[in-house]
Amino acid sequence: MTDNGLITSDFQAQNEPFTVFAEWLKEATETEINDPNALALATVDETGMPNVRMVLLKGFDERGFVFYTNFESAKGHEILGQMKAAMCFHWKSRRRQVRVRGEIEVVSSEEADEYFASRPRGSRIGAWASKQSRPLESRFALEKAVAEYTAKFHVGSIPRPPHWSGFRLKPVSIEFWQDGKFRLHDRIRFVRTEDGEAWEKARLYP
Repeated sequence: MTDNGLITSDFQAQNEPFTVFAEWLKEATETEINDPNALALATVDETGMPNVRMVLLKGFDERGFVFYTNFESAKGHEILGQMKAAMCFHWKSRRRQVRVRGEIEVVSSEEADEYFASRPRGSRIGAWASKQSRPLESRFALEKAVAEYTAKFHVGSIPRPPHWSGFRLKPVSIEFWQDGKFRLHDRIRFVRTEDGEAWEKARLYP
């Protein structure tokens, strides 16, 4: 894939960015100390002010990149208000970056239910107990809420909260960046305007 930090002709021959992303993520998984699936998620609020925070990628395929959250959180409100977002993956160990921009869709209930059921029990309790992004009067109040929901769901399965689900970013642009000597980095961008269209690819100045 790379030679002395440069994107090789094998990479340039790829016309489908998800294949490249899958390989880069696999390689990052082998070398990143923590959370190779971490990404910076950028949104815009109702005033036009940008916001960014780290979240975890929980799945991807040719449809897009999936993450989960509380829809009543700040990012939930911002995404539902604009239905657009951007992502940035940075793998320091690989000296690589991937930037993604696109439209947002809500994942199906079946997808959300399946992922929620796979989470540790404590995380599922936390999804019920946390009023994410809203003022918290004390740590004790959060711990009390956790205790209350732990008692409520002390046996059996824990249902997915109605305000908790997933988003899929459907990319219109995916840009791959590889560090190069003397800041002569490699950048290749894939662009399309509609789902199902062929990707257009271009090399960019660093």
